Amino acid sequence: MEKILIVDDQIITLKMTAHILSTSYETICATSGEEAIGIYKRERPNMILSDLNMPGMSGFELQNTLQDMYQEHIPVMFMTADSSDETEIRGFENGAVDYIKKPFRADVLLRRVANILKNVEKINGLKKAADTDPMTGLLNKASSQFEIGEAAGKTEGMLMMIDLDSFKLVNDLYGHSMGDKVLIRFAEIIKSAVRTTDIVGRMGGDEFIAFCQYISEEEVVAEKARYINQELLKSAREYMGEDMTIPLGASIGAVAVPDEGTDFLTLYQKADKALYDVKQNGKHGYAIYREHQHEEYLKDCADNGIMREIAILSERNKEKGAMVLSSEQFRLIYRFLARAELNYHRENKLALFTVTENEGAAAKEEPAQMLVDVMSHSLRNSDVVTKRSSNTVAVILLEASPVDTGVVIERLLGKWNEMDTGMSISYEVEQIG
Repeated sequence: MEKILIVDDQIITLKMTAHILSTSYETICATSGEEAIGIYKRERPNMILSDLNMPGMSGFELQNTLQDMYQEHIPVMFMTADSSDETEIRGFENGAVDYIKKPFRADVLLRRVANILKNVEKINGLKKAADTDPMTGLLNKASSQFEIGEAAGKTEGMLMMIDLDSFKLVNDLYGHSMGDKVLIRFAEIIKSAVRTTDIVGRMGGDEFIAFCQYISEEEVVAEKARYINQELLKSAREYMGEDMTIPLGASIGAVAVPDEGTDFLTLYQKADKALYDVKQNGKHGYAIYREHQHEEYLKDCADNGIMREIAILSERNKEKGAMVLSSEQFRLIYRFLARAELNYHRENKLALFTVTENEGAAAKEEPAQMLVDVMSHSLRNSDVVTKRSSNTVAVILLEASPVDTGVVIERLLGKWNEMDTGMSISYEVEQIG
């Protein structure tokens, strides 16, 4: 039921007006502008019906005060016994949505109030449609930027960029309808991970954003990352089956406000850098951007020697599965192993896999990337993977005897065939060195 705040210093008129409206609306009464301000903050009514001429604070002053406090359009209808046109004109210039002269008929008042609330609902609906991402119901990119920019300029907190890892495989293997379903569920999980007072939006594709007010502790970000990943994996298995092998997860890049800035663009760029760090170090986790973190690491290295250097060089967030590298990084490891082979004679193998579409199968975009995603979770931690082209992938198998090589490749082919991609794999294996 809509809620109407009635403000009038004349008790008889106040009670009469409340009685008329109480048949269709919830009414709250105030006898002064000062009292009305406190009630508005507590109750947030749908509209205000206020006497225009009151001692202490007039109806105009009440409306202006509330507009300044909340920076939003507040529907106000004025009541007055003044019959002059100048007063009515001033009321509309001040932003009133309607104006009724005392004494008034009950049916006229009810009709005018109903029209006001109907128009307010329509305006709010149009505004919500313009501000909202139609698929997820979250704020869209433009609205997210505006709302977070406004909040970050006034409130401390943590800005988080949240990215859905390996989402493309859902569309490729299960279709876009399943992809939409996963995106909608992901949005619901993010929304459930924050408070109703926090700001959540979709920046586009599988990238989301949230501003959590009055949060500064890393432990809170870590818990949100854990919760989002846990709930996402649970939902994905419900949707696609317990044997679902897509490495779905969420990566979060966070930045503290106002420590690292207050304007949206600066904060967004810093959170993006933190997100990149997560992506480069195993995904499915979080990182918090700190301006001088790199310089501090270098200083610690100089102060603390080799142990600190080892800590920096070590891989963070190690996960089960092969290490995925760029072509240049892969080439360096291959050259090093080829040199080492001259002295140590290890059974290190290079395997080249080629993905071929079966006759009649629907074309898949970047089949090599699909294979890399599977390899990154089904090969050994000691194996190294890189994408060579749109349909070829190279793999280094360390300490792989012919038997070990056969077992590893058989497991990989089994995982691939389980996905029913409509594509087959061929491979060649040779000794390194």
